[in-house]
Amino acid sequence: MSDSLNPCMTCGACCANFRVSFYWAEADDGAGAVPVELTEPLGLFMRNMRGTNQHQPHCVALQGEVGGCVSCGIYQQRPSPCREFSMSGENGELNEACDRARARYGLPALFHPSLPVMTESYPNAGASTPVEHVQSPG
Repeated sequence: MSDSLNPCMTCGACCANFRVSFYWAEADDGAGAVPVELTEPLGLFMRNMRGTNQHQPHCVALQGEVGGCVSCGIYQQRPSPCREFSMSGENGELNEACDRARARYGLPALFHPSLPVMTESYPNAGASTPVEHVQSPG
């Protein structure tokens, strides 16, 4: 998907809604890529992105304003939870966490799984055998 069409480029709600915690070795002082100065210890083996372990989380790497033009300052070096988080609707899959984060900032959900279209069958006038009234996916 082109960045200009990617809803994430005008959202950033996930970066300002969830704690981003990951194994300590994902930081660059443990042979990983995440800049250690943007992290803080969470436990013996875990770290989180600075700013995300607060009552109102906001990742230190988020650039721009949620709902406006946003980007990740360490996109190529982001931790695994960020790499694994998909926007709702990606590959036809609902991500309730994405839609929940968007709703917190007044942004509309990105994906609504559609139900099959229901059609009704009625008897045809002049048909030899009456057809039962049924509802079936169309």
